[in-house]
Amino acid sequence: MKNLKWYLILINLVALLIYFNYSVLKKEDLLDSGELILFRLAPVDPRSLMQGDYMTLRYDFSDNIDKSKIQKRGYCVLQVDGNNVAKAIRLQPKSTPLHPREKIIKYNSPNEWTTNIGTESYFFEEGKAEKYENAVYGGIVIDTEGNSLLLGLYDDKRQKID
Repeated sequence: MKNLKWYLILINLVALLIYFNYSVLKKEDLLDSGELILFRLAPVDPRSLMQGDYMTLRYDFSDNIDKSKIQKRGYCVLQVDGNNVAKAIRLQPKSTPLHPREKIIKYNSPNEWTTNIGTESYFFEEGKAEKYENAVYGGIVIDTEGNSLLLGLYDDKRQKID
C-alpha cells in the first residue's frame, strides 16, 4: 500500500511537469507565430505591496461595450488599422463568423463591470513605475484562435517602453 502511494505521487508529478512544459511550449509558439497588435489602455493603481510594482491594465474597448448584453465568455472581434492599433467591432459567442481582415481575442466577463482579455497586469522592476506612467498601448500577441499574451507597454509613438 505504501508503494502505491508513492507511485501515485510520482505519476501526478510527471503529469504536472508534462502539462507545465506543454503550456510553456504553447506560449513560446504564440510569441513566435502570433501577430502583435496594440490596444489603447488606461492604467490603474501601479502598486502592490505583496507583489511588488505592477500596473493593472484596463483597455478602452471595454468602456464601449454594453455589458448587460454580453455573455460570460466569448470572442471580441477586432479590426486592426495600419498602425497595428486594434479597435473592437463586436462581441460574439464563437470564433466565427469573421469578415476578411478581422481578428479575434478571447474574453471573459466575471461580473457586470469588467471585461477581461487575460492580460490585465503588467509587472515591472521595483522603482521603475514612472517609466511606465506614459504608456498608451498594451502590446498583445494574438493567434488565429484568439489566444493572447502581453508583450509589453508602448508609448504614444507606438514604441516599446524598455
